[in-house]
Amino acid sequence: MIDTHAHLYDPHFQPDINQHITEIQEAGVNEVWLPNCDLASWDQLVELTTKFPHFVLPMIGLHPTYVKENYILELQGLEALLEKNKVLAIGEIGLDYYWDTTYQKEQIKAFERQCHWALDRKIWIDVHCRKAYGDLIRLLKKPEYRNLNGIIHCFSGDYREAQTLASLGFKLGVGGVITYKNTTLFEAIKDIPLTSIVLETDSPYLSPVPFRGKPNSPKFIPIIAQKLADLYQVPLSDLIEITNQNAQILKTMSGY
Repeated sequence: MIDTHAHLYDPHFQPDINQHITEIQEAGVNEVWLPNCDLASWDQLVELTTKFPHFVLPMIGLHPTYVKENYILELQGLEALLEKNKVLAIGEIGLDYYWDTTYQKEQIKAFERQCHWALDRKIWIDVHCRKAYGDLIRLLKKPEYRNLNGIIHCFSGDYREAQTLASLGFKLGVGGVITYKNTTLFEAIKDIPLTSIVLETDSPYLSPVPFRGKPNSPKFIPIIAQKLADLYQVPLSDLIEITNQNAQILKTMSGY
């Protein structure tokens, strides 16, 4: 299985990273993809990808909640790193209006600039979106982005938004939220074919039931996979095969 989105460089996983990696691999996870947040997180991310090559793969990007008054300097620094490093994707990037909209315009500018990084390098984007699906879809529908694709990480939109994003060529990332008692996530995605779904954890956040409230780990991917298989009424082996193929398509696109 592939965890397409986990922050293994988070302090929670240190200093016992070797033990965490062992537990993740023993759970049947053979790859973990690491989204970047800002310049400050890059060194820790690269340290992991150097230590565990072929198991953890890097992305680079400025997370929308890290977009502040200095965002242009952050982007310049990240772009300089991008010139020197091979990455799986540009991410995690996007829009987040959940807590604060002070830098809404700057978030949009940062998102579009990073979308062009992906287009220029013919790689995909890993998208964070909370309470901003209207603006996200409006942007992704621009003709200049017609060749963009990637993953909508931790998809939390409604049925119509799921349909639209899938039709634009994006995979929907599904994680621990699918196991929550009162979630409406499956209602939103139940008519989305499995060919548009990938698995993720967003570790150490959003642990699945029965570990909700505790730190998440990619080792819990089997719980998410089993829940999705039950909801889609398909064998677990089929669900794993299809979601792995979906992830591999993106991986191949980036030259990995």
